Amino acid sequence: MEEDEVVEMESEMAPRGTLHFQLQFDKPIPSQVKMAEWNPEKDLLAMVMEDNKILLHRFNWQRLWSFSPGKGITSLCWRPDGKALALGLDDGTISLHDVENGKLLRVVKTHSVAVICLNWEEDAHTKIQHEKNLYIYEDRTIRFFPNSPRIPRMPGLGSGDSGLTDDSEISFQELSDCSYQQFNVLCSGDKDGWICFSVFGIFQMGKINIRNVPISTPAFGDNRTYRLHNASIQKVALSKTLSQLIVLCTGEIVEDIIPPHDKYVFKDSGSVGPDGSSPYFGSSTGLHCVLLNTSVFLNRKNELHQVAQQASNIDHLIEVIRESILLMSKQWASAMNSYNEKFSLLSSLIISHGGLDWTPQDEFLSLLFGARTSPPLHQFLVNSLGEAGLKRVSKAVNGAGKELHVIIHEHLQPAVETIGFRVGELRGLSRWRARFQSIGLDERLVENATEKTGMLLVQVERFARVLAVVIHLFQNFFNWVSKCIKILLPEPTDQIQQPNRFIMHTFVYCWFVRLC
Repeated sequence: MEEDEVVEMESEMAPRGTLHFQLQFDKPIPSQVKMAEWNPEKDLLAMVMEDNKILLHRFNWQRLWSFSPGKGITSLCWRPDGKALALGLDDGTISLHDVENGKLLRVVKTHSVAVICLNWEEDAHTKIQHEKNLYIYEDRTIRFFPNSPRIPRMPGLGSGDSGLTDDSEISFQELSDCSYQQFNVLCSGDKDGWICFSVFGIFQMGKINIRNVPISTPAFGDNRTYRLHNASIQKVALSKTLSQLIVLCTGEIVEDIIPPHDKYVFKDSGSVGPDGSSPYFGSSTGLHCVLLNTSVFLNRKNELHQVAQQASNIDHLIEVIRESILLMSKQWASAMNSYNEKFSLLSSLIISHGGLDWTPQDEFLSLLFGARTSPPLHQFLVNSLGEAGLKRVSKAVNGAGKELHVIIHEHLQPAVETIGFRVGELRGLSRWRARFQSIGLDERLVENATEKTGMLLVQVERFARVLAVVIHLFQNFFNWVSKCIKILLPEPTDQIQQPNRFIMHTFVYCWFVRLC
């Protein structure tokens, strides 16, 4: 039958006036589209261009945002609720972005090579059970602790409040807080045959290599098992029940026959046995579809949900601690730069007066013990530093001390305390390994994490006490220098100061211990 006759027959079978497809828009694009995905609601379209720029458009072609991650985008998928977008990159990382503004929420390193495909599925049974109130996961941490602390930022940015963060931080907290989300799993595959599974897209719960999975092929009409040699993942699709995974891959399917007493050596030219023969028979190269049993996700979703909840929040709190320490370091370094900028002038004055063997510490100790004020010290206190300069330095140091106290009490310490509670929850969940054998957490690692968390909490409390002492000593030192300046202003340079034991200890502590 000719092709024209087939087309005519099909057109006669279709109802009159029916249009199966209708062109909505025909818009030009600056560059070639490499890949595109509709969101679950089918009203947003994410497109990746040839220049690795991602665009987000509405159904009416209105562009919401666009950005370039700076790396090659190799795969793309939506979170089941449509609020986040996952991008697979050529360096093996997966970046999660907020759909509202495109801001980066999280970067997960799950692969060592390019991520070829992504698939994000939500458990349909969990949704039904939620509606029937049969399955509700409650995070007990919120019973004993306030809201999770946020990452602090430098004052003067945005709203100017050191305790506030930008919208991406709020979105990240929503991404990390999994207690209210439907249970979902993000699957990713790479060209080396690795498939990784992450609960809620942020907590990696396992990985397999398709090359090491024994495969039965009923099409061959036998009971032998095979393996995929040099397989590369092309597509992965997780079922709605999360119990089955369909893998589309390329590679060579070979029979898995290895003699019981002889080991085969894998060389660059292929796999050969001791006698030079190949251990594989009946090889077939091409595109293969493999069905894997992932019912463990369905059977243990409650446990995985709890572990993902605790682990993802602990990961976020560790980031709060890291950023808090980094911010405190920057703020204290800024205050010490202001301090050194002013008090380093005394060294230059001593050198200019020929006192090469005389140090600023010796000058202040001489003044503290009531000796005559040297010309360099007098010039420094009266002219170079002065009351105005001393007030600026004192304000910088005291201000940094107050900001550090705020970060400790509002960010650092609450984060460590919450981590301690969540690790304690994981310690109870670590008993699963003994119960379910291959499933569960390593109890020894969890106990080690519990010990480390306790030590960290002790160090944070100790650091808060040391900081209070250091700020108090700096205040005493500045008060003493201020009194010296006021006395030296109307008096001659041979003015003698009476020693003060408390001030002496304060000065020695600040200059020689130099905790700053």
